[in-house]
Amino acid sequence: MQIGEVIRTYRKKMNLTQEEMACRLGVTAPAVNKWENGNSYPDILLLAPIARLLGISPDTLLSFREELTAEEIGETIRRLDAMLKERPYEEAFYEAKKMAEQYPNCGQLLWQIAVIFDAQSGIQGRKSEEDDAYLLSLYRRALECGDEKLRGLAAGSLFGFYMRKGRCGEAEECLAYLPQQDPERKRLLARLYGETGRAKEAYKAYEELLFSCYQTVNAALWGMSALALREDDRERARRLAAKQEEMAVCFEMGPYYEAAGWLELAVREKDVEKTLATAQKLLEGIEKMGSFCRAPLYEHMAFREGEEGFFREMKERLKQSFFDEERCGFLKGDERWQKLTGQKGQSQTIPAKAF
Repeated sequence: MQIGEVIRTYRKKMNLTQEEMACRLGVTAPAVNKWENGNSYPDILLLAPIARLLGISPDTLLSFREELTAEEIGETIRRLDAMLKERPYEEAFYEAKKMAEQYPNCGQLLWQIAVIFDAQSGIQGRKSEEDDAYLLSLYRRALECGDEKLRGLAAGSLFGFYMRKGRCGEAEECLAYLPQQDPERKRLLARLYGETGRAKEAYKAYEELLFSCYQTVNAALWGMSALALREDDRERARRLAAKQEEMAVCFEMGPYYEAAGWLELAVREKDVEKTLATAQKLLEGIEKMGSFCRAPLYEHMAFREGEEGFFREMKERLKQSFFDEERCGFLKGDERWQKLTGQKGQSQTIPAKAF
């Protein structure tokens, strides 16, 4: 943290407004505001009075003892972890406290100390209220740091700490530190529901997480598949299409999504049989695109199913895409293709060969 961030953090801990702080220091409120926003710095003669007012040491104010590199933090944690294995828990805990006191504003260090000693106390079956209170203070200090990623990690760890203590209300409060759309927030919320007797809410939260995961992973597979085809890496594209199909089966998405990943590859390879079979599966699958809405895997979720007109229009658009000479010209003279796309007669079932 910069000096302005330190001033803002400790001012708020002291429940002081910028105006109150300015009055006590004999400066203006805009001056304090500029310090905290990093637009200017306090006069050197004000450093000691500011530190006294905020109840911190000058070196903390100037961040002399809070900045550690990732390597230094890693080395410190490894040393503490080794002490936990080689020496009594109390000795290692005492050393950890000294490190936390030496670097009181290094959120990453405080969080990692809390994590390893929290885990070890559980392994050893220790139930010291004093130790728990100290670990709780470390988690909370990490939670109040300025790093959003670290706040999320600390919130998850603190959630687990409270859940193990049966303090579900306080555990739920930790979720406020995680973004609404964060999958980890959804997972923790589902766990909370499950452990507090709210089974339906827990299932719904888990199902929403699953559905969201499918959408995210499927989008990634589509992107990778498009890249593989752009590079003409057909073997990779084939593996990715197989993964898309497996994903759709696993997540009970229905026949359309199971076949969707194969079409572009079949067209690119000018594979008549595969293109015909895939196209037929897609056209038939459009009518069942909303089947996942009734899948047992998502029975606690409420979906708004598409209207019949939407699926009919989508089917016609898919057929129109098959008339693209550049892409599908190799099928132009095939009678089965003509029937499938509606150019001649009605659609009929085409025997599908194994891909």
